[in-house]
Amino acid sequence: MQRLIKAAGEKGIEAPRPYYSFNPDEAPEGFERVSGLKNWVEEGFKDNATLIFTGAAGIAVRAIAPYVKDKLSDSAVIVIDDNGNNVIPLLSGHVGGANKTALIFAELLNAQPVITTSSDVNDAFSADVFAAENRLKIINRDGIKKVSAKAIEGKAISLSIKDYPPKEPVDIIVADETDREYSLLLSPKKYTLGMGMKKDTPFEKVEEFALKVLNDAGISTDDIYAVCTIDIKENEPGLKAFSKKYRIPLISFEAELLNKVSGDFASSDFVKKTTGTDNVCERAAVLGAGGGDLLVRKTTGGGITAAVAIRRT
Repeated sequence: MQRLIKAAGEKGIEAPRPYYSFNPDEAPEGFERVSGLKNWVEEGFKDNATLIFTGAAGIAVRAIAPYVKDKLSDSAVIVIDDNGNNVIPLLSGHVGGANKTALIFAELLNAQPVITTSSDVNDAFSADVFAAENRLKIINRDGIKKVSAKAIEGKAISLSIKDYPPKEPVDIIVADETDREYSLLLSPKKYTLGMGMKKDTPFEKVEEFALKVLNDAGISTDDIYAVCTIDIKENEPGLKAFSKKYRIPLISFEAELLNKVSGDFASSDFVKKTTGTDNVCERAAVLGAGGGDLLVRKTTGGGITAAVAIRRT
């Protein structure tokens, strides 16, 4: 792990946060002590963090077994052997990004990435990777297997945007809804969540407030295309943790860009004095939505502001 952290630092890549659980009293310098492996894994899955085990794959399997539930929401899990020779993405290789992360780690360590997912080893199209990379919501998850099986067999995969062009059945349709025949329906995510907050607002407060705003509007986190804010807030730990846990990209804008967004926004002289724009959450939500309409106007609570806009597609 120390080699990985050093190599990541030399490349300007954010390094993993090191923990030590086997004998906390003998933790190496720079490692955070953990009272028990079970607690560390449980918290990691709760926060949807990427978990990296250094040691035997069997230990990792036993540790994560009670928490593995769903391939589309499980934490990414990676195992690296003691000598740093092999990097193994063990869980959530596609949607969680474990495969891509393992490839990066392997390059940093000059190690062998051990990729076992069929679509990757056969260099075939992966429907769930396609959905994740294009921020599309998977409507019928059973369709992933159908499309992946066809791709692994080397057959062409047909894709239609909305109902154009074919009338015959297609493998993948990207649309809000359709009456066409398909194997997999992927829906564009409809909303952006604009947020502003006081410095160092805890993650728990950010999460609680954001989920309340979304729940009150009848919106699922699965339908959020991006969390949007001003650039001076993009490194807020609570905001970054929320983005990571719910796998929603965090987009930030400079005040100058936010000021150019047209619309009827709530205005605050104090906010303008401190940030350079009179409103962060509404302007950021609308700009991130490509100029879409506000669905939820500025909502405040506990030093946090939030707004929701409908994406213009």
